[in-house]
Amino acid sequence: MKRKLFLLLTMMAGLALNLPAQERYVRPVDEGPKDASFVSFREKLIKAVKEKDEKHLISVLDDDIKASFGGDEGVKDFQTFWKLDSGQSGVWEELLPVLTNGGKFVSGAPNKEFCAPYSFVAFPEDLDAFEYNIIFGNNVRLRSKPDLSSNVITKLSYNIVKIDWEKSVNDGKDDPTYIWYKVETLGKLNGFVSADYVRSPIDYRACFEKKKGVWKMTAFVAGD
Repeated sequence: MKRKLFLLLTMMAGLALNLPAQERYVRPVDEGPKDASFVSFREKLIKAVKEKDEKHLISVLDDDIKASFGGDEGVKDFQTFWKLDSGQSGVWEELLPVLTNGGKFVSGAPNKEFCAPYSFVAFPEDLDAFEYNIIFGNNVRLRSKPDLSSNVITKLSYNIVKIDWEKSVNDGKDDPTYIWYKVETLGKLNGFVSADYVRSPIDYRACFEKKKGVWKMTAFVAGD
C-alpha cells in the first residue's frame, strides 16, 4: 500500500513539473463608486491635479500626511519634499496616474479608508513586490527588440512580469530614465515593453481617510 502511494505521489509530482507556467495578472479594480462622497472628492482632486492647483491640493492634505518613509510627515514636510514652491514640482505627474487608476477601500480601518492605485492594493500577497512588476495597461505590445519598428510578439494586458535590468534600455543620463524594459511574464513570454506601461506595485500610491465627514489624503509615498 505504501509503495503504491509512493508511486502515485511520484507520478503526480512529475506531472506537476511538466505543466506549463501560468500567467498571473493584476487587473483594474475600483471600489470608489461605492461611496458617493469619495467619488465627488476624487473628481475634484483629479481636476485640481490636472490644473496644477496647489491651493486645492494643500487643502485636502491631512495634518499628519506621510510623504516618505524617511520621516517626512505633515503638510510643511509634504510641501518641502515635493518642492511645491519651485513651480517645477513633480507631484502632479506622479499623483495623476494614482488617482485615475482605481483602488479599494481598506477593511478594518478606524475610519473609512481608500488606497490607490489598483496596482498597489490588488497585488498578490504571495509574490514579492520588490521582485515583480505589472503591465500597466491593456493590449500593450511585447516586442522582439527595443524599437517601435520591431516585430510584435504578442500583446499583454495586466500581466505580472519580471524585469531584466541588464538588458533594459535607459536614456544614458547620470540619473537614467528607462525607455524600454526587457520583461518576462510568469508564463515565460519574453520581450521588450515601453517603460510607460510597466509599473511597480510599490510605486507611488495614496491613501485617503474620511475624518469628521471630510476626506483627507493621509499618505502619498513610494517604496517600503
